[in-house]
Amino acid sequence: MLAPSSATASIRAAAGRSAPAVLQSLGVDAATGLAHDEVECRRVTFGPNAIATHHARVLTVLWHQLNSPLLGLLLVAATASYFVGEKSDAVIIGLIVVVSVGLGFVNEYRAEKAAASLHSQVSHEAVVLRDGVSGRVDVTSLVPGDVVELTLGEIVPADIRLLSVVRLECDESVLTGESQPVEKTTDAVEGTATLADLDGCALMGTVVHAGSARGVVVATGSRTEFGAIATGLSTHQLDTEFQLGLRRFSMLLVKVAGALTGSVFVVNVLLHKPFLDALLFSLAIAVGITPQLLPAVVSTSLAAGSRQMSRRKVLVKRLVCIEDLGDIDLLFTDKTGTLTAGRIDYARAVPVEGQRSDDVLRWGLLCTENVPGAAAAVGTNPLDQALWESPATAAVREALTGHAVLGVLPFDHERRMLSVTVRDGDGAVHLVTKGAPETVLERCTDVAPETRAALDAEFAAGNRVVAVASRPVSASRAPEPADEHDLQLLGLLVFLDPPKPDAAVALGRLARLGIRVKVVTGDNAVVAAKVCSDLGLPGDAVLTGVDLDALDDEHLIDAVTATTVFARVSPEHKARLVRAHRHGGGGVAFLGDGVNDALALHAADVGISVDSGTDVAKDAADVILLEKSLDVLADGVVEGRRIFANTLKYVLMGTSSNFGNMASAAGASLFLPFLPMLPSQILLGNLLYDTGQLAIPTDNVDADQLRRPSHWDIAFIRRFMLLFGPLSSLFDFLTFGVMLWAFHAGPDLFRSGWFVESLATQTLVIFAIRTRTVPFFRSHPSLPLTLAALGVVLVGAVLPATPLAAALGFAPLPGGFFAALGVMVVAYLVLVEVGKRWFYRAAGAQPPVGPTDLGQRFVRRRAARFSIAAPAALPLRASSTKAPVAGGEHSP
Repeated sequence: MLAPSSATASIRAAAGRSAPAVLQSLGVDAATGLAHDEVECRRVTFGPNAIATHHARVLTVLWHQLNSPLLGLLLVAATASYFVGEKSDAVIIGLIVVVSVGLGFVNEYRAEKAAASLHSQVSHEAVVLRDGVSGRVDVTSLVPGDVVELTLGEIVPADIRLLSVVRLECDESVLTGESQPVEKTTDAVEGTATLADLDGCALMGTVVHAGSARGVVVATGSRTEFGAIATGLSTHQLDTEFQLGLRRFSMLLVKVAGALTGSVFVVNVLLHKPFLDALLFSLAIAVGITPQLLPAVVSTSLAAGSRQMSRRKVLVKRLVCIEDLGDIDLLFTDKTGTLTAGRIDYARAVPVEGQRSDDVLRWGLLCTENVPGAAAAVGTNPLDQALWESPATAAVREALTGHAVLGVLPFDHERRMLSVTVRDGDGAVHLVTKGAPETVLERCTDVAPETRAALDAEFAAGNRVVAVASRPVSASRAPEPADEHDLQLLGLLVFLDPPKPDAAVALGRLARLGIRVKVVTGDNAVVAAKVCSDLGLPGDAVLTGVDLDALDDEHLIDAVTATTVFARVSPEHKARLVRAHRHGGGGVAFLGDGVNDALALHAADVGISVDSGTDVAKDAADVILLEKSLDVLADGVVEGRRIFANTLKYVLMGTSSNFGNMASAAGASLFLPFLPMLPSQILLGNLLYDTGQLAIPTDNVDADQLRRPSHWDIAFIRRFMLLFGPLSSLFDFLTFGVMLWAFHAGPDLFRSGWFVESLATQTLVIFAIRTRTVPFFRSHPSLPLTLAALGVVLVGAVLPATPLAAALGFAPLPGGFFAALGVMVVAYLVLVEVGKRWFYRAAGAQPPVGPTDLGQRFVRRRAARFSIAAPAALPLRASSTKAPVAGGEHSP
């Protein structure tokens, strides 16, 4: 077994030694890798290859509940009450604090557990050689001594000493800040080296920009250079716009509460009421106007939504991003695997004049980054895999035994080609190039018009086409880009990727959700237009990467708005398209799974990838789909909108009823010789009311609320509060009159009557506010919400008649009061229904579905504590933010 000390040396030390020496020190053979038994032993010694894990921590969640200014006010009030002899008030306030903190803790802890469960489902994999066999394993299972393969688009999973490279380039900006990719070798470095000088190493968290390589893992987890930096950084997550909206909404209430509290306290002191009573009453009003359990309601909604979305095959990296998904109104998506089946099938070879189909197939089979003959090789390109696995190529495959691949120039997204040097059975050496027909034909001589016509016909049929060309060479070495010239075209390889049977239905569903879909693909323009036309998307006007280059930013916005299909685009083009649309407002999402999609995923408001996508794409994305389907995405959008709609119900109800009740309390205190409600009673009513609203996340949402994006609009909430709050106060003052004039109530009876009435009206109004239509007839609340609301009203009604009444400052209510209460509640709900219809019809009082007034949206940070299964998405890489377009787009 490997001694622990032999693997704890830094990658800098390994960089200064030759590759064979590093292999020897790690006790591993580069040809076979580690044995599985040895891997298990080293895993016990070194632990998982991860820097941070996402765990639900009890103390952290509890501190979130305790770290509240309002809670501090309550504790001050309880302490003051105790020391001035009001011990019953102190006990009641203390119990309310405990229950409030407990409810918040339970719901937030459940949400944290749900987040941890989601993170465990998002994994990154690496190709590793063990016992002489290559296979994919989760990156967290890597140990020092593992021999791994690196290919285009992968995030380097550990600190690796390179053993062999094929034009390998790594983007190391995450560690060094260097914006240009760094070319890698296998050479040892001399003397003291900085991170930027470690040319013979690939470092954890960096990205394979081009080429491929094989290397041996030297350090894992926190022992890596990435880990050493990341573990010293703060893991604090920046808030999403959803959280910022909640905070700004809370600030609105703080301002209202501050005005009410200050004025009530001053007036009560001027009226010579007891100073302590005035102070406690004012503090209670400040607390009472604030929806204390809003975080609990939000946490409950998000936790329940995450479980529902997970069942629908949608994973969200941070729970608060669920609302972001519901806010999109434009989706950029790739074509392959989303609109098409994604199952590439080889159809036929089309040779040029003078060539045979078998020749096109033979060279096409040999021109691959994988070892010829390995039809199921790990990491095989889908087109190559389809070619090698097709029964139609079996005879040609058997004839390749006399050929040897001498060197490979890997595919990259700039050249759009792959080249190899091959020695055939007669000893002749050939350069073979395979790739996008447009780029391959540019490097060929004497391309016949008939060939171009055949190519156009295949594109018009919607088929995927790869061109194969070659020329004899004398050097038996790996090819260079400069060698790709004066080629002779051999022919075309045609592949089928038919539209998905359900794609048209999914596109129609997205359209009904108010989401426009635009296709962004690296495929040929004619092919993309044909597929879109078959699925009902307008594909008449197509912009290519060349067209986009000719447009400045101002004209690009206009041109892109009218275009649905963008073809032959580069990664930079995709990101530029996303940024152009963000200038127009609304939520922009990008769905992609390749390394060439990472820039656009980062630039979008919501980046969406799939579980089978590249590590870079999954790292850049906010949402992971377990199935690459627009229908699954539509499920996620609907769930995001449902969660936000239910959250908004609580906000609208809480602001209007709390504002009305506290305004009533402030007004009543001006003419009553006693406090209209004791501080402990205000807090108790608030707690009972909020507890009943914890069932809101289970509520049904009307279909019309799901048809369009929705987001925070503080102006809308303010208007709602200023209309329906006074309506609530109107019935409060009506109750005051009933209690004083009809029942000649003293302080205890007065407070009991108003407590029951205010609790009943503010709780039952949820049935009117939850829908824009007629409640119960056209829109049905969920059973849990109905039972919770009725239960709270019942508890409030019987509380003055219980043995607790005296301790709470209540008195039994006469039977006539409940008859009056029934009339007032019915009248109140009818008036709210009339006011609701007027409010939604009034000009400028539309629901919050337009541009938000909260400023630029969707400012967020990559989760600083990502899953143990994804060490590449950890604090250092998490430091990037999605900046608003108006402020300039940050580089990823």
